[in-house]
Amino acid sequence: MSNRTLTIIKPDAFGSGKSGKIIAHLEAAGFKIVAARVMRLTDATAGEFYAVHRERPFYGSLVKFMTSGACMPMVLEKANAVAELRKAIGATDPAEAEAGTVRKLFAESKERNAIHASDSDENAERESRFFFAESELLAAR
Repeated sequence: MSNRTLTIIKPDAFGSGKSGKIIAHLEAAGFKIVAARVMRLTDATAGEFYAVHRERPFYGSLVKFMTSGACMPMVLEKANAVAELRKAIGATDPAEAEAGTVRKLFAESKERNAIHASDSDENAERESRFFFAESELLAAR
């Protein structure tokens, strides 16, 4: 069980000015920001990041969406970070998300769902290193 995980405030939430509210929500839930940056993913970068979904029917639209505007990858820290973040953001479909979760509060739809969260400790580590250099992650210790 790791104390760090990766999240991305997606282009829909970042572009509509919800990122500050989402960050405040996560900090209120006890998460500490270890590393963060604002960036715009290229087709190649988004394709590489979401390569695990390459064979799925939604892959093309996911890459197109993630390259549609700026996003904000962040490494967060908290005990049992992966599970705690997934609990804090809620179900992928905001209509099914519990009250008070990020997606219930800020997502537009199942496809434009405001935020990404790593789904395992292994993926959290891999995804964090995708966006941040080891020196950036160590500097926060």
